[in-house]
Amino acid sequence: MAHRRSVVVGCGAYLPDTVVTNTNLAERGIETSDEWIVQRTGIRQRHIARPDETTSVLGTRAALAALDEAGLSPADIDLVICATSTPDHTFPSTATQIQAALGIEGGFAFDLQAVCAGFVYAVATADRFLTTGGAKRALVVGAETFSRLLDWEDRTTCVLFGDGAGAIVLEAREGEGKDIGTRADRGVLSSCLRSDGRHRAKLYVDGGPGSTGTTGKLRMEGREVFRFAVGSVTDVIEEAFRASGTTADDLAWFVPHQANRRIIEASADKLGIAREKVVLTVDRHGNTSAASIPLALDAARRDGRIREGDLVMIEAIGGGFTWGAALIRW
Repeated sequence: MAHRRSVVVGCGAYLPDTVVTNTNLAERGIETSDEWIVQRTGIRQRHIARPDETTSVLGTRAALAALDEAGLSPADIDLVICATSTPDHTFPSTATQIQAALGIEGGFAFDLQAVCAGFVYAVATADRFLTTGGAKRALVVGAETFSRLLDWEDRTTCVLFGDGAGAIVLEAREGEGKDIGTRADRGVLSSCLRSDGRHRAKLYVDGGPGSTGTTGKLRMEGREVFRFAVGSVTDVIEEAFRASGTTADDLAWFVPHQANRRIIEASADKLGIAREKVVLTVDRHGNTSAASIPLALDAARRDGRIREGDLVMIEAIGGGFTWGAALIRW
């Protein structure tokens, strides 16, 4: 029996031109050093958006790159999902602004907010629409201007984040079957999402239109986030493996949220994923929240690592806490 799959047909990314190194931050008077940041996070630099580069501008440029690789035009898209925690406006959604900038006049668009796990949530959501016939082609964007949420006097957080956007195009295609019998199909094979709102105080922004009426600044209990991230991502990854009848040995690439090199390596070790299968871009991009996974996917796709037929696991944890994983046959 045929089973519809959401197949990745294009991938793209955009990073602002302004690059800020760890040394640059120290020169600006932040009490830090390249050695301190690299040792604790693996981050060496990050990209920072110009004032005129809003989240929708970054997302639109990444979307155009993804469409170009897919060989499609904006008119071919009938669903746009933008995962972001830094929207251009309270409303309308950033996704509708990307839709308009691309000249898409049909279909529908909306934002999805799950912080750093937003792209995984958006892939899982788009997959539901595509596999049930609600859409034919989806543009899934992760875009952030996190630099605008930072307290530049807090060295424990301001050194961690950067700006950027990545996107993939998903297309509904018929597979060969369903359940474990389709493990060889291309497309999204399985996904698993979780959240636990009791952990809000560990990673949050201390403002919002419904509370303070201000944008607010990012606040984080770093040690607690590290502990939870390493301890909790296992369940969603193992569930994604079980649902698709695959194991860590079947993986070609593990593409996690790029928050901290130590978290990434500890998680891979705990899951039995060989480190040579882990895609790392945190050193170049910093933590770009919902943009980090598609940025890493694009980097690994363009340098030839990710190839058609490869089994790829994406995984992330974000404030809330929210976390999730998805298994994709490229």
